[in-house]
Amino acid sequence: MKRAELERISVRVALAVGFVGTLGLWLYTNEAFTRRIEAAQIDAAQVATRYIAAQDAMATVRAQVLSSSVRVRDALLDPTPSALQQCREQLAVSTHIINGALADYEPVFRATVDATSESMSRLTSAVAQFHDRAAEALNGAAGRTPAQVRDALNSLMPHRDAALSMSEEIQAINRRGFVRRQEELAALHRGAEAESRDRVRLALVIGLGTLLLTSAYAGRLEARLRAQLERDARISAELQQTAAKVLNAQEEERRTIARELHDEVGQALTAIRVELDIAERTIATAGNTAAALAEAQTITDGALQTVRSLTQLLHPAALDDLGLPAVIDASLRGLKRRCNIRGTLEQIDLPPRLPREIELAAYRIVQEGITNVAKHARATRCDIRLTQFPGRLLVEVEDDGIGFVEDTDRPIVSRGLGLVSIRERAARLGGTFDILSRPGAGTRLIVTLPENSLA
Repeated sequence: MKRAELERISVRVALAVGFVGTLGLWLYTNEAFTRRIEAAQIDAAQVATRYIAAQDAMATVRAQVLSSSVRVRDALLDPTPSALQQCREQLAVSTHIINGALADYEPVFRATVDATSESMSRLTSAVAQFHDRAAEALNGAAGRTPAQVRDALNSLMPHRDAALSMSEEIQAINRRGFVRRQEELAALHRGAEAESRDRVRLALVIGLGTLLLTSAYAGRLEARLRAQLERDARISAELQQTAAKVLNAQEEERRTIARELHDEVGQALTAIRVELDIAERTIATAGNTAAALAEAQTITDGALQTVRSLTQLLHPAALDDLGLPAVIDASLRGLKRRCNIRGTLEQIDLPPRLPREIELAAYRIVQEGITNVAKHARATRCDIRLTQFPGRLLVEVEDDGIGFVEDTDRPIVSRGLGLVSIRERAARLGGTFDILSRPGAGTRLIVTLPENSLA
């Protein structure tokens, strides 16, 4: 495996691990914090419930003790048999209520059970002594003097105060425990928040590390891409320069071959033709027939015409002498003669002469277009249009042939060397190339050569 592929795999693995680690840490932090807060809330609710129940129980004890002392006082001040009996009944009910409250009492905290149990024992004892003293005070209350009633009440008050004091002491113990528990819950909240912040910081660090790694990797990719684009641009420029040199070399070679054909082969064939004419006249003067030379003259004329056609195709001398419209007219006449396809040339705002490079490129483009019409279009008409716009020359070759359907998998411009040559010539000069066609509606070839090429 190549080093670059190993680097890409390792970076991807690191990014995946960083992302999964960050996401997992976030989820774990959220789950742990939620569970701790839920447990603290449940504990707090249970503590609050026990606290309220304990405080209510002590409040019930204190209220019953106070109401019992008031009833005993009223009965001693009005010691009628009915009042005394009613007071004894109320004391029994009060005793039952207090015993029930003390039995249902549950300490707020399990840690304070021992201290609370001692206080509860003292409270139970104080309440029992209070009720015993109250029952004794009610016995024989009918024959007591006011001084004796006062003494009985005074002896009852310490027991009442002791019971009230013990209930308040237990309530104070519960309050202190409740406050302490609230402080513990607050500390638990703070600890959970601190732990969550630490995990969040860790997740941020991991996320930042992942981001930095991603940025560094993206920077490396961008640098590689930029270098690759620069190499591609340099290679493209070199290819264009090479293509230009090849085209120039081809044109120069064509010009040389055309000149050699015209100067050497063409002149030799012309000389042969002249010698054959002289031989024919000599034979005719001698009274003999020159039929044997007729076939040689025909062959020589055909060879001479072939040389002229090849010279025209390789490099028409009229392009340098007469300009672009003249050679296109000649090509259209040749198309009419060879393929019986009528051709027309339309010039719109065309100057008398164009730069040599542009004329040569336009001629080759039109030449390739005419060749394609002759070979493939099955057309009866071929129209050439040269239009000079500000900053560009528009070359159009249109026929009324069979047309074609564009293949997206293999574009028409990549199927033949002629069309590829047209595209390359247009691209070398910075122009554009396009083909419009529909089945049965003919084909239209459009090439633009920009202003920088016409300068």
